[in-house]
Amino acid sequence: MPEEHMPFALVADDEPLVRLDAADILEAAGFRVHEAASVEEAVAILNVAGPQIQLLFSDVQMPPGDLTGFDLARRCARDWPKIRILIASGMISPEEGDLPEGALFINKPFSAQIVYDQLQQLLPDGQQPDALKHAVR
Repeated sequence: MPEEHMPFALVADDEPLVRLDAADILEAAGFRVHEAASVEEAVAILNVAGPQIQLLFSDVQMPPGDLTGFDLARRCARDWPKIRILIASGMISPEEGDLPEGALFINKPFSAQIVYDQLQQLLPDGQQPDALKHAVR
């Protein structure tokens, strides 16, 4: 698929290696990826590119601010309702009200296959990049 037809994803994680790993997984699934190291940086990207972004993949804990990935997910769902949301954490599990409706949660550490499985559930067939449609199930 030509790059200009590939959907965009936003990866928000304060840990550079985890952010890079998530970005690599999403790129292999057929996304072009924006990266953010904080909730504030992610919101700034959404304010500019929100209409083009199809997926938010965020960690829960992202210092140094007071906002969490759950806060980012709820704001994204409110302000950019067409963006699908996948949240990950190795330390915190979501409680009632943490995740917006339709968002999915995975535990860290995650594998590419776990991410692909969740994306195939999260994204309707018409919104899945070809590479994700053909990812092994």
